[in-house]
Amino acid sequence: MAAKNATSTIPIVIVSVGDPVGAGLVASLARPDANVTGTSAMTSEVIGKSLALLQQTVPTLSPVAVLWNPNNVVYQGQIMRETQVAAGKLGVELQTFEVRGPDEFERTFAAIASARAASLLVLPDPLFSPYTARVAELAGQSRLPAMYGLREDAVAGGLLAYGPKYADLYRRAANYVDKILKGAKPADLPVEQPTTFEFVINLKTARALGLTIPSGILAIADEVIE
Repeated sequence: MAAKNATSTIPIVIVSVGDPVGAGLVASLARPDANVTGTSAMTSEVIGKSLALLQQTVPTLSPVAVLWNPNNVVYQGQIMRETQVAAGKLGVELQTFEVRGPDEFERTFAAIASARAASLLVLPDPLFSPYTARVAELAGQSRLPAMYGLREDAVAGGLLAYGPKYADLYRRAANYVDKILKGAKPADLPVEQPTTFEFVINLKTARALGLTIPSGILAIADEVIE
């Protein structure tokens, strides 16, 4: 947003933005009509599916502790609103817990434990990415079955992960740069949405939590970590 506000002429390529239209970065996905284009992660749409998969996996889901970063005002604000909408449709109670920096994880998980949350939904955010193993460890210590947004979260010990293949979105962003350097205008390059999504289950974590994953959920997983 700062870059867009600073110039209306220098081309800007965005990568895996949750909702570029809602954020005011582009006029529409099909015709950006400005100097900004790139890839969208469809995070607002994905988060509803994530919550539904968590509900189908965990017998006692509610209340769900939602871990989010309020300092990421636009991105996290959009996802949080969509999470609340999805929770209303699914009849799920949410409890929100803020993390503004890596030194707040332990304190926040202590608050989640005190609130007696039954499960955990971690909203994807760059702040959390370097600490996937730590977050998964704290969730395990708190006996919380958790849903994350990146495959790497499940590999690091998280129970479930659902979301687009972010590596593909970054590769596609390089194509935008290539086209712009060859003379294309960002306004004429439609914003691309992900076409491939990943649902990953960590069975080792499930066993540690004493949780049996329903066969129907295992059947639709793209990857099962033993």
